[in-house]
Amino acid sequence: INIARMDLDSTRSKQAYMQIISDFEDRKIDILVGTQMVTKGLHFDNVSVVGVLNADNMLMFPDFRSFERSFQQLTQVSGRAGRKQKRGKVIIQTYMPYNEVIRNVIDHDYMAMYKSQIAERKVFHYPPFYRLIKLTLRHKEEDFLQKSSFELAKELRLVFGERILGPEAPPIARIRNYYLSNILLKMEKDISPVAVKEKVVEITGKFFSQKKYSSIRLAIDVDPQ
Repeated sequence: INIARMDLDSTRSKQAYMQIISDFEDRKIDILVGTQMVTKGLHFDNVSVVGVLNADNMLMFPDFRSFERSFQQLTQVSGRAGRKQKRGKVIIQTYMPYNEVIRNVIDHDYMAMYKSQIAERKVFHYPPFYRLIKLTLRHKEEDFLQKSSFELAKELRLVFGERILGPEAPPIARIRNYYLSNILLKMEKDISPVAVKEKVVEITGKFFSQKKYSSIRLAIDVDPQ
């Protein structure tokens, strides 16, 4: 059996990417193992089985869109099995076979997934009902960053109250020797974004004007989704 892989490392050049696709279409490759890029718009007539390893990674990703994205990707990759009237087989590896998203994928029930997710987002104040502003703090010392993030979140809560979520470390908590910490602000759609922005800039400006916090880097992302 000839096995090939398709990921960022194996497709750094366009020629390498096209060669893998060409070899797979010509059946020079029997099994293609890859990351999510395997699912993106590729149509192979000779694929009879598709396997998704550890689908729980997508489902448990700490993001309010994780169920929606899992449904999209699982449905998309499932469409790669079976072509030209041939029935294919899709195998999803999961510890949660009765998870509602897994069941929605099996049943091809987009509307059930949509209704469930839209109800959750309304209850927990996420888009499309609320707007988000993400504040990302970066520093080389993890403990100092954590303490500083809690102090900034406390200052923001004095104005925005329960609209502030966090701080918490993102899934990738360190990039280029800098530790990261996120604070999320959820705001109602009828609140002026200009007024909110001015208040956030005022609070963060005052906070980072203090000498002890001057070494922390801040990035503000409006509507980060």
